[in-house]
Amino acid sequence: MKKLFSILAIAALVLVGSNNVQAAPAKALSTNVSLISASAGTLLAQDEAASAQSESFQQESKQRFIEGGPGFMGIVLLCLILGLAIAIERIIYLNLSTTNTAKLASSVEEALKSGGVSAAKEVCRDTKGPVASIYYQGLDRADESVEAAEKAVVAYGGVQMGQLEKNVSWISLFIALAPMLGFMGTVIGMIQAFDKIQAAGDMNPSLVAGGIKVALLTTVFGLIVAIILQIFYNYIVAKIDSIVNDMEDASITLIDMLVAYKNKK
Repeated sequence: MKKLFSILAIAALVLVGSNNVQAAPAKALSTNVSLISASAGTLLAQDEAASAQSESFQQESKQRFIEGGPGFMGIVLLCLILGLAIAIERIIYLNLSTTNTAKLASSVEEALKSGGVSAAKEVCRDTKGPVASIYYQGLDRADESVEAAEKAVVAYGGVQMGQLEKNVSWISLFIALAPMLGFMGTVIGMIQAFDKIQAAGDMNPSLVAGGIKVALLTTVFGLIVAIILQIFYNYIVAKIDSIVNDMEDASITLIDMLVAYKNKK
């Protein structure tokens, strides 16, 4: 459609330019209009063909899913739905947990210099994310000693890592489970196909072709589900690693700030 709009815009410019330039012959203008009309018709035909192919692909996918049988295909589909639900929830949570660590460290350092520990804790309280929570726990123990603050940062860092990795193991379970369910459906389908051969007493391909095709569909669908969930899983793990690295760097920065603050006092 974008190409069609572009051609129509060019056609309008050609018509306007032809009206302004009186020396342009009428025959050339008619030829340009004919060429533009032909191009527009071709693009419309291509768009219709593409939409028809998209609809046929959806219908084919639906038909293949129905042929695979509701037993194993339904279980594999359930793995996909649950895995995607957990993955989307984790992605939203991790994006909300991302903090501008450099900006937070700068704000906390300025608050320590101007208002002391209480002002720095107020800055952390107003900031969301695991890094701000770790800062708050460390500052809360700053009045005792730097060692106590360091222990609090380490302990609460482990708590935050557990919250970041919550339910991620379920995604890896569904990644492993979907292909295995597909293979199980394939094996059962092959057993049924051989049972038909045994009952018929003849190696007729028409007896087993349908059963083998249905059996292989479960494997294909299971592999597709595993591939989709694996992409989300890798993104989530990379996001968690990035946040954990920020937490470790921020913890070191906080301890350095507390040491400098204690020395000035």
